[in-house]
Amino acid sequence: MVKEFAVSRKLNRRTFLGQLGGVTAASLVAGFAGVPSSRRLNPTVADAAEMAPTAVQDRRWQAYNLRQDAAMTHSGQPFPSFPTNGDEDCYPTKLANYTKGLPHNQLGEVEPTAYAALVKAVETGRPADFEALPLGGRVKLANPLAAYAFELEGYDPHQLEMSAPPAFKSAEMASEMIELYWQALTRDVPFAEYDTHPLTNAAVADLVKCSDFRGPKVSGVVTPATLFRASTPGDLTGPYLSQFLWLDVYHGTMTLAQRNRVPVAKDDYMMAYPEWLNIQRGLPPAWVNVLDPTPRYLRNGRDIGEYVHRDFTYQAYLNACLILLAMNAPLKANMPYRRSLTQGGFITFGPPQVLDCVGRVANAALKAAWCHKWLVHRRLRPEAFAGRVHNHLTSAARYPIHAEVFNSAAIGAIFHATGSYLLPMAYPEGCPTHPVYPAGHAAIAGACTTVLKAFFSESFVIANPVVASADGLSLVPYKGTDLTVGGELNKLAANIALARNTAGVHWRSDGIEELKLGEAVAIGILTDLRATCPEPFTGFSFTKFDGSTTTI
Repeated sequence: MVKEFAVSRKLNRRTFLGQLGGVTAASLVAGFAGVPSSRRLNPTVADAAEMAPTAVQDRRWQAYNLRQDAAMTHSGQPFPSFPTNGDEDCYPTKLANYTKGLPHNQLGEVEPTAYAALVKAVETGRPADFEALPLGGRVKLANPLAAYAFELEGYDPHQLEMSAPPAFKSAEMASEMIELYWQALTRDVPFAEYDTHPLTNAAVADLVKCSDFRGPKVSGVVTPATLFRASTPGDLTGPYLSQFLWLDVYHGTMTLAQRNRVPVAKDDYMMAYPEWLNIQRGLPPAWVNVLDPTPRYLRNGRDIGEYVHRDFTYQAYLNACLILLAMNAPLKANMPYRRSLTQGGFITFGPPQVLDCVGRVANAALKAAWCHKWLVHRRLRPEAFAGRVHNHLTSAARYPIHAEVFNSAAIGAIFHATGSYLLPMAYPEGCPTHPVYPAGHAAIAGACTTVLKAFFSESFVIANPVVASADGLSLVPYKGTDLTVGGELNKLAANIALARNTAGVHWRSDGIEELKLGEAVAIGILTDLRATCPEPFTGFSFTKFDGSTTTI
């Protein structure tokens, strides 16, 4: 199924000028009046360097042309399609869609009128319709109007396509649920023990049986070395976590050791049905995470899950950039100042520009994610799917869940550990109050790491790599295959994306597909940035998450 948006995103030049308004348009025309036509059509950087009034007028015209060319280029892109998995139309009770925060019955199913009101608000985009939504509790929905926000640099959020997520009753969805059960059960297993621990080996054996598991494999088989990882270039090389989550970060005169306040072992929530139901209805949690008083280096799933619980949007990538700058990691060989005899990059092609770009793409990526979350997919969260599993197995209801979920070893292991079939959540509040697909953390990860790969040499080998001890109290030297900047940036993106799965709030496909969406956002912004550079430059080149190389 393909969804269409009613709002047109295309403006031709005449419409654009008309919408400037009388005063602004008149000022614009007056500003160009003294510029010879030849120079209006063919302005040069050299002309703009003159500070005479005519040169200022030239510069204004150049800036206008740059903005118009970028806008026309993006508006001229083919109109995107928005395929869905069809679940919203398939199930009248909306059992396969996001409904958290709305009124629910005792089965955790949304009240039909409440969901209809949500769909109406989404279709109209009117703030008043969102304000009129009935809520089941006191927890508010997370910024649905952001789905309509424009982005004036790079692609507009409504121009970017995504594939449809797995359908509710599919074997792929079943495999993702089985993986999530195992990620919850293994939260306290150190990454360093994945090869030998009984729980991770049980997870491997169970996932091998899944008929449509899309995680990485070796010779077609899931192994402890591929468990809970992505398949981006370099992601399967070396330790589970990226070096950028362990190495010291240099903030000016301060050195930040990446030791984190993390929850104690077995600090899980929403395993009792009444608690689960209250959270679905939008009631605030009755508990808070119990934190370990000793800060630790990230060493297991619970730790990295808490990292993505408390981080600010582009924290991990700002840190990565600062680490790269401190280790004097080289920029790409084609960067303009790599071979200059008289100049060095700074505001352009230097640290300030890289740092700016890392932060700049983050919110643009979130806008793209919110467009798909609210306007297209409205896919349900894992905690809600687990509620369907629980009600099905306790005979409270019947749902079209793929049999592989019920036949998995994960089901028995979860019931033995918790006494229910609900998904143990790392956060007392469970998932955020916005739809699951795609993942916002993964969107930012895809965008920010793409920027870093575009600037820094991906083949540069990281000196003196480390790995956290099993207790997280120290870092020890890593002895193994060389770890490159490109590989560790890809791994960082995957770590952050899939850490939300470890916490129980996202599916594998949410993160993997959203890395690609974030990458597309960064490509659009880098395309616009490329046009503003006065230096001779052959373009930004980097390795995409699918392994191909692109140049902007």
